Amino acid sequence: MALKGNLRDFSTVQLLNLINLARKTGTLTIDGTETQANLSFKGGKLIYAMLDKEGDRLTAVLQQAGKITGEQARTILSHAGGRSDKELGRLLISAGHVSQTDVVKSIRAYVLNNVYPLFTWPEGNFYFESSLKPVEDRITVPIDLENVIMEGSRRLEKWERMQEELPNLDVALRFAENPRTNLRDVNLNAEEWRVVSFINPRNTIRQIAQHNNMSDFQIRKIAYGLMQAGLVELVQPEGAEAPSDVSGRAAMAQRRPAVKRNVIVRLIDRIREL
Repeated sequence: MALKGNLRDFSTVQLLNLINLARKTGTLTIDGTETQANLSFKGGKLIYAMLDKEGDRLTAVLQQAGKITGEQARTILSHAGGRSDKELGRLLISAGHVSQTDVVKSIRAYVLNNVYPLFTWPEGNFYFESSLKPVEDRITVPIDLENVIMEGSRRLEKWERMQEELPNLDVALRFAENPRTNLRDVNLNAEEWRVVSFINPRNTIRQIAQHNNMSDFQIRKIAYGLMQAGLVELVQPEGAEAPSDVSGRAAMAQRRPAVKRNVIVRLIDRIREL
């Protein structure tokens, strides 16, 4: 059975449901406007996924998951000697750098992080090849599609709500003078810290996303959470248009505000629950 078309007519949810019900084995390729996604399946289970075929080596995946540092990743690759990811995984586990659980969880998180954004893609040509398998030396992890579809659908609903509340990213944020919530200490992850540190009427939301290499979904999720908590408000930007090159990013870096702890303390636990 040929499986090809466009996401305008056959959504990601429908595609994964079909692959799941038919227990298909092979690789689904989706060509988006700027990115190509490759999802591999075995017996209807998702086993691997990558975007643009970049950054999927085991060292990059472990570094992204915080299991090894950038310096460790570079050292490992310099001594890899052409070893496959499977061989590297065994060596890292034997040397005690990571555990088998670390490897499995990191790869699973990497795969899911590549799949969930596809639920928000409005269009993109897709085709399924039953003979195409993932890169041979990559470590694969079987994941039930039912859970992926449920979580992806939930994120799609959230994405649609965020688009309604925040349709334009070319606006700026500023901290509310009188937040609606009680003040309390919070723990922010690295991604949230990066966004908060750039909140300033001179920086548009799109600029913040570009400077931190964040997708529309990522930046909307954090900005929407702050807005819902009543901690920030939308304002017209004071500066120029969003930068589109390196020089623009450098200019924005010069406008980065010094964020004090007494400002960050106003961020509440609700942000992390989104």
